[in-house]
Amino acid sequence: MRILKGKQIDAFIKVLKARASSGGSVEDAVRRILQDVKRNGDKAVSKYTEKFDSIKTKSLLISKKEIDHSANKADKKIVKALELSASRIRAFHERQKEKTWSFTKDGVTLGQIIRPLQRAGVYVPGGKASYPSTVLMNIIPAQVAGVSEIALCVPTPRGEINPYVMASIKLLGIKEVYRIGGAQAVGAMAYGTETIKKVDKIAGPGNIYVATAKRLVFGEVDIDMIAGPSEVLIIADDSANPVFAAADLLSQAEHDEMASAVLITNSAGFAKKVSNEVSSQLKKLKRREIAIKSLNKYGAIAVVKEIKDAVRISNNIAPEHLEVMTQRPEKLLPEIKNAGAIFLGSWSPEPMGDYSAGPNHTLPTGGTARFSSPLGVYDFLKRSSLISFKKEGFTRLAKTVEAIADIEGLEAHGNTIRVRMGCLNS
Repeated sequence: MRILKGKQIDAFIKVLKARASSGGSVEDAVRRILQDVKRNGDKAVSKYTEKFDSIKTKSLLISKKEIDHSANKADKKIVKALELSASRIRAFHERQKEKTWSFTKDGVTLGQIIRPLQRAGVYVPGGKASYPSTVLMNIIPAQVAGVSEIALCVPTPRGEINPYVMASIKLLGIKEVYRIGGAQAVGAMAYGTETIKKVDKIAGPGNIYVATAKRLVFGEVDIDMIAGPSEVLIIADDSANPVFAAADLLSQAEHDEMASAVLITNSAGFAKKVSNEVSSQLKKLKRREIAIKSLNKYGAIAVVKEIKDAVRISNNIAPEHLEVMTQRPEKLLPEIKNAGAIFLGSWSPEPMGDYSAGPNHTLPTGGTARFSSPLGVYDFLKRSSLISFKKEGFTRLAKTVEAIADIEGLEAHGNTIRVRMGCLNS
């Protein structure tokens, strides 16, 4: 694994930031699919499902019988692990609930009404690359928020239904599940079809076609975020275990060729140890070809003078996952400004957050942690402002409102105040 210093680090950061926009343009193809789905509904969805997933089906809906049949094939030990993970995820997200509030002062009541979205759509990758944890992470926050209708789209390439995805669906009690994926699934949820009712928000990860489709339907519906390739950044000093650091870098590199894995350390000796350990561990990985390509393009070990320099670089990159393996990791926490999820200490590897810790694993990528947050209950809530004036409260503020309306040249705005003042004075 390459070791960088000085200006080499700056050059690498530029490559890393450009990565989010790489991968070629698929927008024209996605636009055509979305427009077809908007015009032709189920017919278009079925056409693309047959074309891309090699299945021809009479029903887009996966029946409860099919869900149960597939879920029953799942290893019971794995189902127990999913149940434990679900309970931890739910317990964490229960703490994110928001409450309606109001206050009254001088004849004026102001407040905020919190309500859940009525209907949410969730996209979960299917087939061989299936992720039951994604079902848990995207559906549980919506359930905790109080969303009454949840529709789930999961592709089943060549008719393959993953038992662990179905076990997660069964565990959460989701009954509205469709065997569709890609841009056509996003279009179906955004516009509605004869079978699939339009949703208010779409959440969940997918490939470049899914991500592009979500971006294009934003405004028609809300979306969670545009997720890019996965990434981890590790800040470590020579007190860290190089075996741990190497393993954690590889856990991201194996995702796909676009994933990034970066270590920043103030110890050249530690950097060398980690580089050697990565080479050693790579030989044992089943997905080593993917990991090698990822590391060659977007992997690096950066050596800096001081740990504070590592924090500065990390804040600039704004990584999806940030691991801190220093002697006193908690001391750096106040200086960390931009990160999707922060893992403190050598016993907090990023995969703990992927599956069972409790916080959501749907995180901002590509530097968007500068302004975005992990998926949460708040993503499935909407807020309405509450404004109520009694006569005395109206009178106190009337002249202020009238003055601002007049300087903005909105005569009718000011007139709403004057007609009421005239009524009070008559």
